[in-house]
Amino acid sequence: MNSYYIHNALIVNEGKRFSGGVFIQEGLIGEIFRGNAPDDFQMPAGTVFIDAKQQYLLPGIIDDHVHFREPGLTEKGDIHSESRAAVAGGVTSYMEMPNTRPNATTLELLEEKYELASLKSLANYSFFLGATNQNISEIEHADPAMICGVKLFMGASTGNMLVDDPEALDAIFARSPLLIAVHAEEESIVQHNLEEFIRQYGEDIPVSAHPLIRSGEACFCSSEKAVNLAVKYNARLHLMHLSTAKELGLLQNDIPLEEKKITGEVCIHHLWFDDRDYGDLGARIRWNPAIKTSGDREALFAGLLNNKIDLIATDHAPHLKGEKENPYTSCPSGGPLIQHSLVAMFGFFQLGKIPVEKIVDKMCHAPAILYRIKNRGFIRKGYAADIVLVDPDDPWTVAPENILYKCGWSPFEGVTFKSRVTHTWVNGHLAYERGKFNELTKGQRLVFNPPHAS
Repeated sequence: MNSYYIHNALIVNEGKRFSGGVFIQEGLIGEIFRGNAPDDFQMPAGTVFIDAKQQYLLPGIIDDHVHFREPGLTEKGDIHSESRAAVAGGVTSYMEMPNTRPNATTLELLEEKYELASLKSLANYSFFLGATNQNISEIEHADPAMICGVKLFMGASTGNMLVDDPEALDAIFARSPLLIAVHAEEESIVQHNLEEFIRQYGEDIPVSAHPLIRSGEACFCSSEKAVNLAVKYNARLHLMHLSTAKELGLLQNDIPLEEKKITGEVCIHHLWFDDRDYGDLGARIRWNPAIKTSGDREALFAGLLNNKIDLIATDHAPHLKGEKENPYTSCPSGGPLIQHSLVAMFGFFQLGKIPVEKIVDKMCHAPAILYRIKNRGFIRKGYAADIVLVDPDDPWTVAPENILYKCGWSPFEGVTFKSRVTHTWVNGHLAYERGKFNELTKGQRLVFNPPHAS
């Protein structure tokens, strides 16, 4: 494996920004320098020198919420295709959801996904174990050092893994050794609203009705139920893809993330779009939970800045273009985002809406802290060399010819981003450089520290 010296970089890490360099050796961060490396610092023969030219050097992005569709749904995406898109977007580690086919609801099926990833994934990986109304014994036997969490659908979505048995919910919150990551939408409210719109429109419900069907009330009711269960059983709860201002009242911002038992995330699409965009983009921005009002979007952004919201994810969820053209009642929710998440957040930074240090905190540091990922998420000596370079002044427009998702489309088509990911190292391996991939080395399985480890 090559050694690298990335110098003349603008390093962003742990709330600080400074000019310096990083030396990578044997897959790890060997040294971090303010300014240039000292003259007497010995680098191995063959070390590759990269002049960053004052580009931003960041820890690799950790996306805790993706759907790569393998096994069983690989016409939409697969571990290889979507991990390529990930590293091109600066994402070096991801955590993937269990609503594949078959659903990953047993430890045996979960290990089959890990085996697939070991052969195909360019980025580091972990996989959620899916909860059902009947699989508490599988959850109890999960190893928290080797599995990122259990995914609990408290609202039906793609794959319909709804868990709605009160006894099963109690058991999961009481007995899971893993963090419980929840999709929170109250199904009875969603179904009532859907029936009302079907009565009015039949199958031709306008997509603009999506946030009225999968309403703010449905989200808050379910999120509140999850929080109450977590408090009752002292469980670790992570509320995924928050979409409403009201849900922020369920979260705290007055204690360090390391001490939080209840945490929340926001996804890129809930920060970028609001319900006024359905007119132009239609089902391309149909997600569950739904994109809602501009007021919700602004509140979510404020919650990110004031630390009520702990991290940023994508809910990357590719579907075929043709599926997105179906009538409302047969149109799937979700869309691809992982290639564009970092440059989208840099767009907000360049508009003065968020400091770059906060982006790194919420996309790199916070996922590592929240999930207790071992030796990743920071630019620290001895940590895995998951590193990204971003050129802040290299504009490009999202178009079919530069979209890497297997599904071939993006809700950002036609958007011009000012910044560009130029290099991505995964475990010290230069996996992506200016549009070219080196796929000889694959990513690694994420490992997690025990709850009380330092």
